[in-house]
Amino acid sequence: MDSSTLLGITTFTYLFAAILYLVVFIFKIQQLSKVATWFTAFALLVQTLGIALRWYESYEMGIGRAPLTNMYESVVFFAWTIVALYLFIEWKFKIQAIGVFTVPLAFLAMAYASMSTNITKAITPLVPALQSNWLISHVVTCFIGYAAFAIAAALGAMYLLKKRSEAPETTRSTGFLASLPPLQTIDMITHQMMVFGFIWLTAGIITGAVWANSAWGTYWSWDPKETWSLITWFVYAITLHARYTRGWGGSRIAWLALIGFCSVIFTYYGVNFLLSGLHSYGSG
Repeated sequence: MDSSTLLGITTFTYLFAAILYLVVFIFKIQQLSKVATWFTAFALLVQTLGIALRWYESYEMGIGRAPLTNMYESVVFFAWTIVALYLFIEWKFKIQAIGVFTVPLAFLAMAYASMSTNITKAITPLVPALQSNWLISHVVTCFIGYAAFAIAAALGAMYLLKKRSEAPETTRSTGFLASLPPLQTIDMITHQMMVFGFIWLTAGIITGAVWANSAWGTYWSWDPKETWSLITWFVYAITLHARYTRGWGGSRIAWLALIGFCSVIFTYYGVNFLLSGLHSYGSG
């Protein structure tokens, strides 16, 4: 069994887990709630083994590199970070409804990685710019931040759905949305995820700047990827500033979480395929 097989199993297990979360959420079959969590945890374990095996396979091929360097590997790691962070949140806050909005993101990421014809799945040697000890630290810090922002966006969508479903005269939700946590709880966790992601994105930009200096002789070159990383950083910086200084919360923060994640997606994916620059090697 190779890494591709394990990652393929991961994709379908995430799909099954997402369906289970949806069934629990809509039909309120609480007996399946723990099953959904265990399937998600199992998928994460299989994915971890798949990533580790791909790393080992690269050494068998005489390449010997971390499986984080091209679009396929980064999407797989992105899904991994989303699920790992989600399971921690579920354990900490005991709110399974978040899984309805986050586990499908991991499935979509894995499905794209598995089925897309625009990216290569082969293990290839590192280009010179990637041959640095800063590779793992830069990629890991960025993607932990991206995962936190993905969950914040999912929570933002959850908040807006819950808010819309509430009857103004009773402030109570009707239908299956009634099982969502209170608006204040969603808002609080959204804020925490944005702060967490902002810290890690900042670390990712710093490690990237140090890496750029060692690779290209400059800390900052206004490459499209660098520019959009900075734009994304400012989106969340402004959001958190508004939260702390003007007391913004609720729907405003929910919408900004969604807008910020759109910026994340363009920084991560759109730049690689639509704009050419020093990071263009990441599109393969």
